[in-house]
Amino acid sequence: MTTQAKRQKSHAGSEHRFHNPQGAEVKTRDEAFASQQDVSVEAVSTSAQLELHNGAVTFAIEVKYNPNTYPHVVTGGKITSGICGAPWDITGGYVGETIRLDAKRAGQGSCANTITIVGEFQNPPAYRGTYGFNGATSSFKHTTRYHC
Repeated sequence: MTTQAKRQKSHAGSEHRFHNPQGAEVKTRDEAFASQQDVSVEAVSTSAQLELHNGAVTFAIEVKYNPNTYPHVVTGGKITSGICGAPWDITGGYVGETIRLDAKRAGQGSCANTITIVGEFQNPPAYRGTYGFNGATSSFKHTTRYHC
């Protein structure tokens, strides 16, 4: 008997087992790939730590985004330090070949009310671009890198 014939014979007698996205065994292929009604928030959200560098300042940023989209749609997050009026709530944007983060001031102080960060991806993994306050996007240069 050839190797291929042995392989076909062993596959013919094997039983298919199906699992849904949560890992639970289900009876049919259709059940395995059916859309889930009870998808948790964790299934559609993950986070990344970023650091924005501009000479003398470093912003600590936690971005929450949907990993099932591309470019990844930003669903929230915070800029926690390095910027006047911290923390800042990230209200939207995207992360992909380019980045855009929109945030509003949640902290105290007489600082700007909003910030917008934009940039283009470069290697090693980082974004080079500009940011600005209260609607501007090109006031200051930055390099924003992934924080490992």
